[in-house]
Amino acid sequence: MTKTRLSLYDTTLRDGQQTQGVQFSTSEKQQIAAVLDELGVDYIEGGWPGANPTDSEFFDQAPKTQATLTAFGMTKRAGRSAENDDVLAAVMNAGTPSVCLVGKSSAFHVTDALGISLEENLENLKASFEHIVAQGREAIFDAEHFFDAYKANPDYALAAVLTAYTAGCRWVVLCDTNGGTLPQEVATITRAVIQAGIPGDHLGIHTHNDTENAVANTLAAIDAGARQIQGTLNGLGERCGNANLTTLIPILLTKEPYASLYETGVTAQALAGLTQASRLLDDILNRVPMRQAAFVGASAFAHKAGLHASAILKNPTTYEHIDPSVVGNTRVIPMSNQAGQSNLRKRLAEAGLEVDPKDPALARILDVIKEREALGYSYDTAQASFELLARAELGLLPQFFEVKRYKVTVERRKNKYNNMISLSEAVVVAVVDGKKVLSVSESLDAAGSDRGPVNALSKALAKDLGPYQAMIDDMKLVDFKVRITNGGTEAVTRVVIDSEDSKGRRWATVGAGANIIDASFEALLDAVNWKLIRDTRPAGTHA
Repeated sequence: MTKTRLSLYDTTLRDGQQTQGVQFSTSEKQQIAAVLDELGVDYIEGGWPGANPTDSEFFDQAPKTQATLTAFGMTKRAGRSAENDDVLAAVMNAGTPSVCLVGKSSAFHVTDALGISLEENLENLKASFEHIVAQGREAIFDAEHFFDAYKANPDYALAAVLTAYTAGCRWVVLCDTNGGTLPQEVATITRAVIQAGIPGDHLGIHTHNDTENAVANTLAAIDAGARQIQGTLNGLGERCGNANLTTLIPILLTKEPYASLYETGVTAQALAGLTQASRLLDDILNRVPMRQAAFVGASAFAHKAGLHASAILKNPTTYEHIDPSVVGNTRVIPMSNQAGQSNLRKRLAEAGLEVDPKDPALARILDVIKEREALGYSYDTAQASFELLARAELGLLPQFFEVKRYKVTVERRKNKYNNMISLSEAVVVAVVDGKKVLSVSESLDAAGSDRGPVNALSKALAKDLGPYQAMIDDMKLVDFKVRITNGGTEAVTRVVIDSEDSKGRRWATVGAGANIIDASFEALLDAVNWKLIRDTRPAGTHA
């Protein structure tokens, strides 16, 4: 059976940039565009040329992509011709092969927001898209507020989209701009548009996630006949975000009936890079990836309960809807006070520790985990610290160095500009190969700003470890999370640190206690020790 082609339209660089707190630089836009192109989307909407310097610069330095680069703008304004509207001209001058214009399909918005007549709006639509087509460009109409417009005044909403289609639009995109429409409504209204004269292979869907239905609404539109899907990586977008392409794409490629009925430009090989693409975007945004994200989250294939882990070891399909490797993700068997021996043996094997099922150390390890989690530790997300704990109980934890004492001071002083600044300084005294080593470090960065006491401690600890120094020079702290687990005067602070090295390994360690500095240093020590174990292990042994 011949599959129907679905067109994927990414608007991360435009609608995604409307996310609160998100602002891409030109180089970041170029980097994201390259990732999207490698993924296999059909359209990359680069932004609104003329609206801001970054978007204009992006189109001036337009990357070469297999995907169709698209400029976004709005239809011409009333009282001007399409040829003489400077805002529309800026969009056209971007020189992209495809142009997407947003326009009104809601009678309410035409009269109350624009303040023009319904007929004038239809004329604006007709003139704008005829102008685009006359210049040999592909025209796309984002019908703003379409679903709300249809529910309030179906005749005018249909007149608007039919006008754009008749004027030569390749795609008419139905937009759930406020994000309040539900799947059944989307399906019914999409069918009505097709029945009114716009074929499904010219119809697109653009949804927002204000009711957590953006993905479901998009699938409903596909079921009803729409053939272009608009969305963003990681669901970025205004307010609650847009339809999440990192969820939609694997659904379309792996779930029935979509996998049998439809095809996209995303290959199986590209799909295997989806998790990496998702996390690269988070890295660019300096955000911690959402662990519970479908398909690509760190917890998407994590099996914490002992019963689940036991079944997973026998057959992964018992608790996994797809193989994690299909989307470039991995299975995780976390350790926690809910864990059983199935979890424990699986996690030990992943760390390269083969233990006899009858070894009494297994029971001791579980007991220690439960005791320490009662004190505020969490090994659910700190797998490296779990491994060190297990090695200690098994008698397999090497001692590379011993910390004798450490000290951190924080003071306020004047800099060369006579401004008061904070300065953190740490001293670490350690014994390495029988030799006492004293390391002192400040936390100032290149700009002269204080990075805090934990940064100072991290730098001092990693300053001089003798023969092990070269092994930790490529370590970097990539995330630092603090949580108070008990309130009041007996508060316990839990610190989880994510570290990374040049080999692409990323590991998490945990510390806990009444003092945040002590908890942080404990997690730092675990991070260094885990790295040294990995880099001193004999060749041929597995991680």
